[in-house]
Amino acid sequence: MPIILLHGFGVSGEHWRNNMPELSQQHVVYALDLVGFGGSEKPPASYSINLWVEQVFDFWSNFIKQPAVIVGNSVGSLVAVIAAHKHPEMAAGVVAISLPDLEALEAMVPKPVRPIKRSLESLVSRLLLKPIFYTLARPQTIRSVLEKFVYCDRTNVDDELVEMIVRPTRERKAIAAFLHLSLSLNRPGYSPSLTQALQELTVPLLILWGTQDKAIPPSEGPRLVKLAANAQLIPLQD
Repeated sequence: MPIILLHGFGVSGEHWRNNMPELSQQHVVYALDLVGFGGSEKPPASYSINLWVEQVFDFWSNFIKQPAVIVGNSVGSLVAVIAAHKHPEMAAGVVAISLPDLEALEAMVPKPVRPIKRSLESLVSRLLLKPIFYTLARPQTIRSVLEKFVYCDRTNVDDELVEMIVRPTRERKAIAAFLHLSLSLNRPGYSPSLTQALQELTVPLLILWGTQDKAIPPSEGPRLVKLAANAQLIPLQD
């Protein structure tokens, strides 16, 4: 059974460096760089979950051509679920690690306030994104963020990990891609409905969630697992 690995925001397929050797003992494994990240092209485009879903489907159509298990982390897990929902022929199952429900976050904001919120976010983003990019692209900043906010086990934060995140930021198109990636998050229609996709999912779903996840609340796991008919949630300690 082939496995497709989809990374989270700001990293690349190399982020699965410790998983691929183990998984490849029994499976053919593909770790993609989503458009805008890693070694992929970084066009100044309007980015969206659907864009990455179609990238994954095109890759599957050309190189795999049989049902695969689609594994995603963070934004990659949202892409995995939507891809399996939209193109069920490509999925034998889905594994979603820290699955973000962007629709639920948007619903927390009162409807009359949403256009104002998006406008303010867009304005602030256009003014601050370049300085933010150059700050985040520093190896010392990336290491600090990984150690303080991302990894519970800091031994995972080594020079190889820092370099794989820094390397794409040195590309000529990286700053423009970062601006468009960030601005796209605020646009309506950035992501299809996760709730609908989960309710209509026809393949098994495994949700994995770190109990100390600081980016996406682990409390989301029990809520989301109830939406899919054939789903299981496994909390991961530490």
